[in-house]
Amino acid sequence: MTKNVVISGSGLWTPEHSISNAELVESYNQYASKFNQENSKAIEAGEIVAKPYSSAEFVEKASGIKSRHVYVKEGVLDVNRMRPKIPERSDDELSHQAEIALHAAKKALKAANKKASDIDAVIVSCAYTQRSYPAIAIEVQGALGIKGFGFDMLVACSAATFGVHRAYEMIAAETAKCVLVINPELVSPQINYTDRDSHFIFGDVATAMVIEHQSTATGAHQFDILSTKAVTDYSNNIRSNFGYMSRAFDTSPYGADKLFHQEGRKVFKEVCPMAAAHIAAHLQRHELTPQDVTRWWLHQANINMNTLITKKLLGREAKPGEAPIVLDRYANTASAGSIIAFHLHHQDLAAGDYGLICSFGAGYSIGSMVVKKR
Repeated sequence: MTKNVVISGSGLWTPEHSISNAELVESYNQYASKFNQENSKAIEAGEIVAKPYSSAEFVEKASGIKSRHVYVKEGVLDVNRMRPKIPERSDDELSHQAEIALHAAKKALKAANKKASDIDAVIVSCAYTQRSYPAIAIEVQGALGIKGFGFDMLVACSAATFGVHRAYEMIAAETAKCVLVINPELVSPQINYTDRDSHFIFGDVATAMVIEHQSTATGAHQFDILSTKAVTDYSNNIRSNFGYMSRAFDTSPYGADKLFHQEGRKVFKEVCPMAAAHIAAHLQRHELTPQDVTRWWLHQANINMNTLITKKLLGREAKPGEAPIVLDRYANTASAGSIIAFHLHHQDLAAGDYGLICSFGAGYSIGSMVVKKR
């Protein structure tokens, strides 16, 4: 089934700022205390619900997250602000998201031994773009001096794998020879830092991959993409409602319902078996079993989800190194999680080893690639 398409290089940019669970929880608890005091009469009357308190231990047990990186730390821990303070840039300046995309893109190009002149297309695929147009991908394309074309894709936490799918299809169809796929996940502005159940989930990061035909690949660590598989099944359980229509509604465009929110228990219950079945079916296409897979690079949303999915597939707990976890340090980085895991944990594989990259998230959406080390 292979179309001789390979991953020839990857890149990872990590923000310099990080926030520990302890820092985040201290800020949230101060906010909760302030909120409860200011609204004590309404809370006593049953008109509104008091803000519950949290702990660093609760966060780690619920998610496996210990800290997260953020593009801008200022403002996030300010009890009177509770959101990052990112300076607005003029139209003539490089956008914030293009800036972090470039960091990851340059690292991926270096790993793949590619120059701008080697790239035919740029795909920016992520959970959010900071504006509707012009596309962040076209801005990045221009900044790198790449000829050809670029476009943005939004598929929530499956955006990275879906972006690689599009690159794979372009190369297989010979409409492009080499594609740069970038995932600049600038998620922190969409976090509700006043919500106990979601304020700790996300972190910022940028990842990138170079996808090309194997005949032109010269990167030190290449992986054949044997095939791709995707599925979407509409669910309302993970939402982010902010958009250009927000200013037309007679409600606050910055209300909690416009920020990221989810029904976490429902997501866990429904997505885990869906992802496990998807992966098993994808492996069967190549007459492979889960036991044939050396490395699992899974979406990094929640350690309990990853543990359950791999256990369903393998019939046992994954061994150390089999299914690398990076969310303890990075948290949930939307679509970039599985790419971070790949980037940090792929060089030790031997030629002929099989691996599986898989994302799952809002939509619901699931995207996977079966790969083989060259």
